[in-house]
Order: sequence, then structure tokens, then C-alpha cells
Amino acid sequence: MLGPIFSRELVTVPRRSGHYAQRMALIGMLAILGITTWQATIGFARDATLGETANVGLLLFQIVAFVQLLLTLFFATLSAASAVSQEKDRRTFVLLLLTDMRDYEIVLGKLVGALLSILSLLFVSAPVLAMLLLLGGISPEQVLQAVLVLFASAVAAGSLGGLVALWREKTYQALALSALFLVFYICVSQGVSSVGPLIASNTDWSSVQAWLDPFVAMQSVLEPPTGGWRGIAPAYGFVLVMVVLCAALNGVGIWKLRKWNPSGEPIMQRESVAQATTPATEDTDASVEAEKRAKAHAAPGEARQVWPNPILWREVRTLAYGRRPLLVKFAFGIVLTLILYFAISELNRPGGRTGFAAAYGLVPVAVLSLLLVAAQAVTSITSERDGGSLDVLLVTDVSPKEFVFGKLLGVFYNTKEYIIPPLLLAGFYAVRGALARTPDGTPSGDVLAANAGPLVAVGGALVVLFGFAVALGLHVSLRIAQSRLAIAHTLGTIFFLSIGTLISIYLIVINGGSFGNQWFSFISFLVVGIGGLLYVLSADRPSPALTIASVACPIAMFYCVVNVLIGGKPGTDESGDPLIPFLMLGATFGFTIVAMMFPLVTEFDVSLGRTAQPNES
Repeated sequence: MLGPIFSRELVTVPRRSGHYAQRMALIGMLAILGITTWQATIGFARDATLGETANVGLLLFQIVAFVQLLLTLFFATLSAASAVSQEKDRRTFVLLLLTDMRDYEIVLGKLVGALLSILSLLFVSAPVLAMLLLLGGISPEQVLQAVLVLFASAVAAGSLGGLVALWREKTYQALALSALFLVFYICVSQGVSSVGPLIASNTDWSSVQAWLDPFVAMQSVLEPPTGGWRGIAPAYGFVLVMVVLCAALNGVGIWKLRKWNPSGEPIMQRESVAQATTPATEDTDASVEAEKRAKAHAAPGEARQVWPNPILWREVRTLAYGRRPLLVKFAFGIVLTLILYFAISELNRPGGRTGFAAAYGLVPVAVLSLLLVAAQAVTSITSERDGGSLDVLLVTDVSPKEFVFGKLLGVFYNTKEYIIPPLLLAGFYAVRGALARTPDGTPSGDVLAANAGPLVAVGGALVVLFGFAVALGLHVSLRIAQSRLAIAHTLGTIFFLSIGTLISIYLIVINGGSFGNQWFSFISFLVVGIGGLLYVLSADRPSPALTIASVACPIAMFYCVVNVLIGGKPGTDESGDPLIPFLMLGATFGFTIVAMMFPLVTEFDVSLGRTAQPNES
């Protein structure tokens, strides 16, 4: 019904090596969350009462639902976008347009095929959510509504990513714009309840927001009114809205499929009028013709002078990542403005949680910037490989240092608009005294002095993390030949480092900052993080340095979380010394950057897997 593309994905997805490993990893993650929640709330030293068991069931249901929703939105969007973009980079999408497949078969086939593995994971998690009914605190209808919200969010996010990938011709633009449009939609839907009353005061805008926002819809599932919903439940309304949105997004994609694609084809230059009307004669001066041929070159226009490092020149001076590169930066500016509006509003709100005010702005901006920088880094290599130009570069006289540092500096230059805003935002919070709490009425000079040290620590940590994101993208994309797998490993690593840290923060905060009751669970998180990072960094070609880095990075992140939340006591007038966490973070991630970059510069062919290492047979 959806064509041969979907049929192929339906047959090949279960045959992939990571298919069952992903299911086991999901169940293991849910089990760790369950043990952590039980240990954080009740512990294993005594028996729980029925009321405590019901509270644990509701809390665990809330954590699992929101974690799954966040992961589903992220991976569904990028999976659908990368599925189409990879076809374009390999020049195979044009071949699909030449077949007798209909437009809807191409669009819907790629969409459902890309979401097939994600939807299968949601099917696996549905029985786990149903088992929470045994603990109490939730009803079967809540489980059904949560599953429907997850499925509707996955399909809608995938439709958005697929549409953007059909529109843009380059992988980086498709990934970046898909993520930015998703964040923009969530920001707009979050502001409906605030802006709506200014438009129509008689409308229940909280219900409208629940029909639009996936997180608010999930919250309505977790906290239904005592007497039940008077009309249709917000979860069902959200599903209806997402069905309409999916139909609209895919309808536009089907309508514009052959108008947007193929794009970027070379344009043949027409002959001048004189050349078309006046045939060349034997009397033509030979010297004039030779001069014309000497000035002729492949690209129309004036010839440009290439820098000593041609890789860096191409990254900086050409449209290596598609036409209209300012479109992504403009979209980032809009999303950044919305995030800063909500963050600064929280900072200025009377009675707000000022101890966490800086996190409201720095955390989302930093995570979004890290994802965009990592996407730029990994696609700078995958686009070369899929386009067939990476092999051409390897047979030229470009040295490994020129290639690696050209790509490295090019990524930093192209992403400077994403790197600078978090640093400026950290400076703004330092001026406002939000990084280190000071008593009210403290002179401004003393406030700046108290926040100078935290500003250096936060700024230095951001610089190191950005360097890690770029080095990770280059390292993974040069080692993994499959573009979709390289993109998934790179962005997934950044995403899980961020989300894992946020989950740790949440579990400590809900337990009142007590770490002694949940050390075993955090050790489990550490083991999972170390195993995942070890697989990403050195699964195919392990090295002692990368093994040490895989162990040290999760421990460093974990130490920073514990030091900030327990030693710093946010939300109070006390604050811990940020120097030691910064040194820990900078040393471990700096060592990881060197461990990833050193083989690329010294053993470039070995890093690509083209030659064997000395100890390999």
C-alpha cells in the first residue's frame, strides 16, 4: 500500500545487527529508571505501604513517559530527515524520481521506513508502561493516552523532518532546520497560554495548549482532574491535531516533491549571440583563440585565489553546505530569541526559583548549540563521502594535517553564530549575579567579583564541550562509513550526555539533594554511559587512550552534577567553588579531544580503516 520503499524497510529492519540490541537497551534503561525511582523515594531498607507504592508508580510513570517523549521527538525528527538527505547526497534520490513510483509512495515510504525502528521501540515500551498498573497510582486509560501521545508525536516529528529534508538539498541544512523548527514549534505552543488571552479572553487557552504541545498533553495525561474531563480528553485532542498536522506536512511534501527535486543541477551556459550567429572562420586569429582557451575555466565568473590550505578555503569561501546558509542561522536566531524571552522572564519573575535561573537559559541554548555544532562536524565528512569527493581528496597531495585542521577550523568558522550566544548568555547571567548567589543589596562591583570565577568556569566548560562536539563529529564520521549511523552516533552521544545529566539532576532534586539513597542507581547510569561512549569512540579500532577517555568522561559529568547540586546547594544563598568541577571537566574532555584527534593527524589512513595497524594481521 505504501510502495516498494516501505516494503524493503519492513523486510530489512529486523535483519540489522542493532535491531534487537536497541530493544534490550531500551528495556534496560527503563529498568534502571525504575530501580532509581524506587531507591530515591522509598529505598530497600523497609517494606513500602500501599500509598507509597502508588506514589512510586505515578512518579515512575511520569519519568518514563517524559523521557520517552523527549527521545522520540529528537530521534524521529532526525531519523526521517537523514533518511531523505542521505539519498540526496548519494545521488540516488533522483533515481527514485525516475521510477514509476507515485509521489506519495516515495514520501510516505521514506517516512514510515525511517520511523519503523522508533515505532517498534514504542511498541516494546507499551507493555512496560502497562506493568506499572500493578504498582497503582495510574489507570489503564492513562496508559492508553500516553502511548497515543507518544505515537502521534513520533509520526508528527518524523513528518516535519521528512518535509524539511525534501525541501533542502544538503544534509546539514536538513538536520539543523528540522531540529530548529521542532524547538520553534514547542516554544510557540508553550507561549499559547500566555499570548492567547490577549487575543481572546473568553477562550480556554490552557486546553488549546494541551491540544498543541506534546509535553502539556502528556502532563494532562499524568494529572487528570478528579472528576474527569468534561469533554474530550486533551490527549485525544492532541492526537487529532497531530493527524491533521501530519496530513498537511506530508501533503505539502507530496505536492512539492518534483518541484523541489532535483535541485542543484549544473546549469549549462548559453553561447553568446556573436558565437551563435557568427560561425568561426579559418581567418580567425590563432593567438586570440588560444588566449580565450587559456582564460576558460569550468565555473562561470572570475577565477578565485585558493588559500594555501584548500580544505579550509572550501569550508569558508564556498557554499559547501548548500545554498542559502543564512537560513539556518536566521532560524537559530528566532529560536534563540524565544528561549531567551522565557529564560529572562523567569529571572525577573517575583518569587521565581532564582537559584536555577541561569539553568533555564544556559541549558537549552547550550544543548541546542552543541547539537548544531556536532551536526556541522559530522556532515562535513559524510557529505564528502556520499558525494564521492572524499576518495578524490585522499589521492591528492593534501596532507592529513591540512585536511583535519581545515575541516576543524572550517566547522568552527561556520558555527561561530552558535558558539558565541551561550558564551554571551553566561556573561549576562554573571552581570545579573545569577551564576553565584549574593545577598540582596550587595554592590554591583562585589556581585561582578563574586561571579567572575563562575563565569570563567562556565565559559571554559562551554569552550571545551564545543571542541569535544567538533572532534567527536570528525572522529566518528571518518571511522564509520555509513552516513546515517555516523550521524546517529554523533548526535546521539551529545544528546545522551545532555539528557543523562539532566535526568541525574532531576533525580537528585526530587530527593531533596540526597545522594546516599541512590548511589547504586547512579553507578548503573555510569556503567551504561561508559559502555555507550566506549562503543561510539572505539568499537571498531580500540585504543588505550580512547578507552580511558570513555571511562573518564561520564565520571567527570557525574562529578560535576554531584558537586553543583550537593556542594553548591542551588536555590539558596550558598554556592560551591566551580573551579574544581571545571578543571575536572576540562581535563577529561580535553584529553578525549586529543585522543580522538591525534590518530587523525598521525595515522590518517589507519583512522579511515584503509590500512592495517602494525599489530593487526
